[in-house]
Amino acid sequence: MAKTLFNIRVYGLLINLNDEILLSDEQEFGIQFTKFPGGGLEDSEGLIDGLKREFIEECNLEIEVINHFYTTDFFVESIFGGGQLISVYYLVKPMNDLAFKLTDKTFDFNGQTEPMQSFRFVAIAKLSVDEITFPVDKHVINLLKQKY
Repeated sequence: MAKTLFNIRVYGLLINLNDEILLSDEQEFGIQFTKFPGGGLEDSEGLIDGLKREFIEECNLEIEVINHFYTTDFFVESIFGGGQLISVYYLVKPMNDLAFKLTDKTFDFNGQTEPMQSFRFVAIAKLSVDEITFPVDKHVINLLKQKY
């Protein structure tokens, strides 16, 4: 019997006082994509610990997890190694001032070499699912629009 492969990923929804959400524009292996900060769990790592690690690695930012927002409830095949993708989203808040560069342009990598990453806040009310790359993130945008 073949072993079922699951790819578990965790993402943080950081929303500022202006109802804008933090997005990460990235380029890796020549492919550009826009997503929420976060990523895959490491071996023997819990969801909250993984999310906190990802925010430190990506944003050099310590976060507090406020509450669970959404877990994938439909089948999606993972493009990161195959298998079934399970994505978990948490509302988060920063524990200190944002020390990373923010931009208002998409894919504003400014001379970086791959992997490249830039961050921007976008008003939830104005955010289109077409601006987001991955299907579960698109679903989360629709859920956020219902709430904010």
